[in-house]
Amino acid sequence: MQTVDILGAPVARLTLDEAAAAVAGFVREGRPRQVITLNPEFLYRAQFEPELMAAVRRADLVTADGVGIVWAARRAGNPVPERVTGIDLLLRLAEEAARHRWRVFLLGSAPGVAEAAARELAVRYPGLVLAGTHHGYFKPEEEPGVVEKVRQSRADILFVALGAPRQELWAARHLEALGVPVVMGVGGSLDVLAGRVRRAPAWMRRLHLEWLGRLLMDPRRWRRQAVLPKFALLVLRRYR
Repeated sequence: MQTVDILGAPVARLTLDEAAAAVAGFVREGRPRQVITLNPEFLYRAQFEPELMAAVRRADLVTADGVGIVWAARRAGNPVPERVTGIDLLLRLAEEAARHRWRVFLLGSAPGVAEAAARELAVRYPGLVLAGTHHGYFKPEEEPGVVEKVRQSRADILFVALGAPRQELWAARHLEALGVPVVMGVGGSLDVLAGRVRRAPAWMRRLHLEWLGRLLMDPRRWRRQAVLPKFALLVLRRYR
């Protein structure tokens, strides 16, 4: 798998279809693997938090989730073919899971959200096998029980919606104990599927303005997106 090094992160040079094919290979192999869909906010923070960068570098597949990562790869002289976002990859994998009868577990978000997201996925992809669901509001002392629940479910794919970077660190810490062939953080994707949050319109996504759509729908995101100019400056300095 070809990758491009972006500020220390090995980002795969794959299309959405190719990324889904890679994950399908992980499922068939059966040993625990972690997938990270990397956005600029996460990568910028990882420059100053070694634990985050270590998780990214240990991951088995890192995709370019965000136009900022695509732009940074181009500045680095080794472009990626397209964005591969968490929700787009989740949907493609759910489609594949229904076709191949893979078992899918949804973990995260508020109580009731994972169940609602599971119902929506079952409607979209008839035949999808849901191995289980669990909310993300568990206490530290409840964590071993959550891990065991996932393990006992015999899931092939675990989608974790605990918010970045918590979900990536949680997945990395429990990867072997979970025993799931593919563990992937999906951020707010379950909230979107459950109808709790609207995704930016397709035309904004085509114009690479999904970040703006998110900001307009949730102005509180400005604190997170304020890091984008800092990320851009860092990239410009590194790849002159």
